Amino acid sequence: MMLTGKTNKDCINTEKEEYFGEDGLLYCGICHEPKEAFYPAGKELFGKRKHPRMCACHREEYEWLEKRARQMEHDRMVSLLRERCFSDKNMYNWRFENDNGLNQKMSVAKEYVNSWEENEKENRGLNFWGGVGTGKSYMAGCIANELLEKEVTVRMTNFAEILNELNSHDTDRNEYIQSLCRARLLIIDDLGMERSTDYGLEQVYNVIDARCRSNKPLIITTNLSLQEMKNESNIARKRIYDRLLSMCIPVQVQGTNMRQIEQKEKFRKFTEKKV
Repeated sequence: MMLTGKTNKDCINTEKEEYFGEDGLLYCGICHEPKEAFYPAGKELFGKRKHPRMCACHREEYEWLEKRARQMEHDRMVSLLRERCFSDKNMYNWRFENDNGLNQKMSVAKEYVNSWEENEKENRGLNFWGGVGTGKSYMAGCIANELLEKEVTVRMTNFAEILNELNSHDTDRNEYIQSLCRARLLIIDDLGMERSTDYGLEQVYNVIDARCRSNKPLIITTNLSLQEMKNESNIARKRIYDRLLSMCIPVQVQGTNMRQIEQKEKFRKFTEKKV
């Protein structure tokens, strides 16, 4: 986000423009406001009856610099949060304004952001489920990027990455799980694609359970249908899905496979260059 205002550079050096008014005060030649003021009730300080004050254009200059400093600090904070949120920089561009309009459930994602304070208070998450390539991950990424702009801490990952971190010899497992719980919103992509070993499923459950006990919202995306999650027969998976279904509102995402559309567009552009 960039500031569009500009400073009044003519007011930086106005010695030639300054003049004294009939009241004896020094005035700005640009905005014609006094650059001095008398102490109240004829008082003096160190033998002086007047003290400096900002004229209108200098106040504008000061306010612009203050706004610019706040904007730079905000941009720095958002950049840092974005680096911590995503492992893939391509996700930085997963934004509502870049949406192609094919996903009819994108309005649900926008409403989730608009009602973020209430959703966070009520520990209300989402479960985006549906076929491959329908835009579930992109929707979740849009939510993440929009909340990051509000300086909300978000973490978007998947269980493959989580399990790799937990299996790392350099990782303190409890601290790592707590770091996932500290984010105000946790997004877990592609649920169901993780390794189905007993150990892997146990770690998945530990992360979900810790997040649930932290009373903070969770968003998941999955290719599993709602019926598959509800009717799971494997005990280890079933307790994971039961916990998720209690935390996340299911949102079915249907439509065209956007990955196939992107592939066709890339092929079209490639063949056009060959002609």
